[in-house]
Amino acid sequence: MLSIGLTGGIGTGKSLVSNILNDLGATVVNADLLGHEAYLPGTVGFDMVVDSFGDQIVGDDGTVDRKKLGPIVFSSSQNMAKLNAIMHPLIRNMIQAQLEEYSSNGTDVVVVEAAVLIEANWVDLFDEVWVVTSDKETVIERLKDRNSLSREDAIIRIDSQMSTEERIDHSDVVISNDKTIDELTDNVEKIWNTRVVNN
Repeated sequence: MLSIGLTGGIGTGKSLVSNILNDLGATVVNADLLGHEAYLPGTVGFDMVVDSFGDQIVGDDGTVDRKKLGPIVFSSSQNMAKLNAIMHPLIRNMIQAQLEEYSSNGTDVVVVEAAVLIEANWVDLFDEVWVVTSDKETVIERLKDRNSLSREDAIIRIDSQMSTEERIDHSDVVISNDKTIDELTDNVEKIWNTRVVNN
């Protein structure tokens, strides 16, 4: 089985690339969705996050309310580091378990889409790391349209992340997403045929 870690900064088009790879036959796992599962009520993650940040982050339905947790962690690098120290190892274990399950089931290719793949030290879980990149101005426009952010807020989000150059340093494949969806699809198909089908 070939395991691919797919990452990239906000607004670069990771989900678009994972959808294309899914259409080409890859099994896609979304680490962000695993992250949601990692602190559902009754889990170790839920208990640890509530112990660390208090009962005020629990919503009326008994789950962690991300709208209440978000401002707490995004306003303080210390709080963000505390949350990551809890969640990253839990999500890593979940990714590892899924990869092992797919491998034992005879799955050919698994792609794990994970925004913080490099920052969370998950690189060693994968045979290859693929990074999606986009020009900064293109990302700013996407975030203004998609997330209704001001230019200033978009830049803050982009600059708070690992740099594109640093991501590229950890990658085996770089997928540029600055043009049309058709051109992106063609590019991903070429990479797929070269690295997956013909290997």
